[in-house]
Amino acid sequence: MATILLAAAAIWGTLRLLIGPEVAVYPVIRGNLVRTVVVSGHVETPFRVNIGSQITGTVKDVLVDEGQTVKQGQPLVELDPVELNAAVTEARSAVAQAEARMRQLQEYSLPAAQESLKQAQANLAVAETSFRRADRLMTSGAGSRAAYEDATKNLNVAQTQARSAELQVYALSEGGSDYELARTGLDQARASLASAQARLAHATIASPRDGVLITRSVERGAVVQPGTPLLVLAPTGDIQLVLQIDEKNLGLIRLGQTALASADAYPDDRFTATLTYINPSVDIARASLEVKLTVDDPPPYLRQDMTVSVDIAVDRRQSTLIVPAKVVHDPASAAPWVLVVRDGRVWEQAVTVGLRAGDRIEILSGLSDADLVVPTGAGVRAGQRIRAVQP
Repeated sequence: MATILLAAAAIWGTLRLLIGPEVAVYPVIRGNLVRTVVVSGHVETPFRVNIGSQITGTVKDVLVDEGQTVKQGQPLVELDPVELNAAVTEARSAVAQAEARMRQLQEYSLPAAQESLKQAQANLAVAETSFRRADRLMTSGAGSRAAYEDATKNLNVAQTQARSAELQVYALSEGGSDYELARTGLDQARASLASAQARLAHATIASPRDGVLITRSVERGAVVQPGTPLLVLAPTGDIQLVLQIDEKNLGLIRLGQTALASADAYPDDRFTATLTYINPSVDIARASLEVKLTVDDPPPYLRQDMTVSVDIAVDRRQSTLIVPAKVVHDPASAAPWVLVVRDGRVWEQAVTVGLRAGDRIEILSGLSDADLVVPTGAGVRAGQRIRAVQP
């Protein structure tokens, strides 16, 4: 029995030498090869809006919460309007007074001045007639010197009164000093009313545009000042992915490259993005630079500052020969080679390699479609017979 077993083992060993061991091999395939730079980052909008108060006041109520989606014009914060309402009432009273002054000027003062002018002009006409008669009598010797002097004095008085009446009418007419003073007073009163109404309107702080409130730093009862941010709004619109790229990859990236991204919270859902910004300076402390990608059609679940993983396609080869990286010997050297299976034996074959993407390498020359190549750790040598088995 032992003799039979030994004979069988000898026969099996001989056959194994003749037909070779089983070796897993890989076919050379033709396909598309994409080299990517993999990096993580976070979600941002292109800009954020700091929302604050334009006036000093006490917060009466805060109408929204952090993380809430708001629409343009939606009230966010209300300030106590008591003093502002009083200022509007006072300004309205000032406008009413200025309007009454304007009506008084137009309805009473100006017509009265016009009547006084007519009377003064009539008196002037009488005085001129009397003066001419006294002058003729004085010239002919029939009149007295005293009568002439009285007529002269009366004429001067009538001329003065007429001139004064004319000036009064002009002052009260449009363009005159009294009219302009009244009009200016009315304009000032109306401007003060508009300012008071604007301040009252500012008591309600509204959203300047659609978006999501990502920060709230105000509570009821707080005293707020102009210029202090109370809320931070992330406007609705374009979404950006902000990444820190390792400096060594700077030569691989360029504007317009496409990428596939996924949020860490939703790793199975991938969406596209486009590289739209490369920071011109490098962060010397981290040896990296900031890049931004625009998401044209962002999924609805994306949130501000959400962590994302991004594969940026930095190089592509269409319909090229591809092999696993583990079959290429010395791929970084000037003379890379592979073990190729031909007629049941393994032979060395020099190759020219191209793009490397992850665990796959482009073959530019030395192999053909459907060639079978042996991985570097298979433990076989050139010229050895093998039985090729595809994994």
